Amino acid sequence: MSKTQNVELWVDRFPFLQKLSASDWALFEQVVQFPLLESGQVAYQQGWECPNYLMCVDGRTRVFKASDSGREMLVYKVEGGGTCLLTTQCLLSNGTFPVESVAEKQTMLAAIPKKSFHKFMAEIPAFRDYVIGDYTRLLGTMFSLIDTIAFATTEQRLARRLLTDATDAQIVAKTHQQLASDIGSVREIVSRHVSDWERKGWIKSNRGQIEILDRAALASRQAH
Repeated sequence: MSKTQNVELWVDRFPFLQKLSASDWALFEQVVQFPLLESGQVAYQQGWECPNYLMCVDGRTRVFKASDSGREMLVYKVEGGGTCLLTTQCLLSNGTFPVESVAEKQTMLAAIPKKSFHKFMAEIPAFRDYVIGDYTRLLGTMFSLIDTIAFATTEQRLARRLLTDATDAQIVAKTHQQLASDIGSVREIVSRHVSDWERKGWIKSNRGQIEILDRAALASRQAH
């Protein structure tokens, strides 16, 4: 797409941009870049500096924490119209990125350079209000994540992940290993629950995907 098309999509995804004055909007247009990540491409690695404020225009990134043994725990995902909480935290604190971020599919970002980000935060109230409000909202989701990790069983986390990731056709296009990484478990435990639910007729497992046949039954395990 052309930069003009990118800008139009960016504004559509982030309506607050329409509230900027003409002079403020000109500053944004002057500095914004639209990097494109291919599926599997790294956006940030743990310990990297954060040179840009990132807004996901289209696609999806997966933000996760990896242990020394190679196990992964999904922290959150960022989709079109969303921002990365930890990138914002990194910029506000002048720290480094504490986890890892990888594109799950082709992803276009709107990138505001760090220097411009701090200038806009200080001088453009509409931008500052958006960043602080968005950061506060996303911080609340982190507390929900902590509750899930601390108090939910593996079965509950798996049921919740399947229900969340299912398409309108009730398909979850993930392997058992990918699901295990998402919920901070191991493949063998995920496979055991999947086999049990398949015997009960709640789901149907195919190679690389799971079809949900009974959402109500899975929901009962989520809240069990």
